[in-house]
Amino acid sequence: MNKDSLAVKPATFAATNAVFIGRSIRHSLRNVESLLMAIMLPIMLMLLFTYVFGGAIAPGGDYVNYVVPGIILLCAGFGSSSTAVDVATDMSNGIIDRFRTMPIRSLSVVTGHVAASLARNLLATGIVIGVAWLVGFRPTASAIEWLGALGVIVLFILTFTWLFAAIGLVTGSPSAASGYGFVLLFLPYLSSAFVPIATMPSWLQGFAGHQPITPVIETIRGLLTGTPVGGYGWQALAWCAAILAVALVWCGIAFRRQAGRR
Repeated sequence: MNKDSLAVKPATFAATNAVFIGRSIRHSLRNVESLLMAIMLPIMLMLLFTYVFGGAIAPGGDYVNYVVPGIILLCAGFGSSSTAVDVATDMSNGIIDRFRTMPIRSLSVVTGHVAASLARNLLATGIVIGVAWLVGFRPTASAIEWLGALGVIVLFILTFTWLFAAIGLVTGSPSAASGYGFVLLFLPYLSSAFVPIATMPSWLQGFAGHQPITPVIETIRGLLTGTPVGGYGWQALAWCAAILAVALVWCGIAFRRQAGRR
């Protein structure tokens, strides 16, 4: 018998990714506490800002329509941050060594975490929007505008999930990944998510107006509630595209370095 016929052929790119995506989704379903926290924390913040601070911020009672786009991105950020911990766990528990002995593309383990996070975050986002509707959120978007807003949300989730995956690759442990990733979760608070930028101190307005979260929020807000989008649309796409490109390259380099040390 020909030796070549006994050689194990590497798994295809599609098959490898399908296996790792399924693995990550099963892990997500087992980690119910993490999923509930990613859903409940944004909901609690939305209720807090709407019912406790909303009357002072917007006495007219329309604050819920203003704050929901920011809460949507906050929900996406909390959900994406768990990817850093999941990736760091895989990199530190020795399972990557096992994957490297198999005829598969071991980088797909990161792709699996990203895809599972995207599915998990879209589910959480849908629940948050449903609760927002119950507390008075009334978007004026058409079907096309809803699709546009959903596209921006998906792009944002994908971008920051890959960024958190890169953080998970370069940190030494799951706890360190959680700590470093937590820093990024403060960006929505320093944007137009909860209050207009014009109400902030002058020294903070420059940062709030020129960081990636603000144009994404204003684009989603404009599509859902009819406020002017202006130049925020292309700024949001440019920010997401740039961060996504950096995150993908960073992931590739970091994975090769980390895997090569094992």
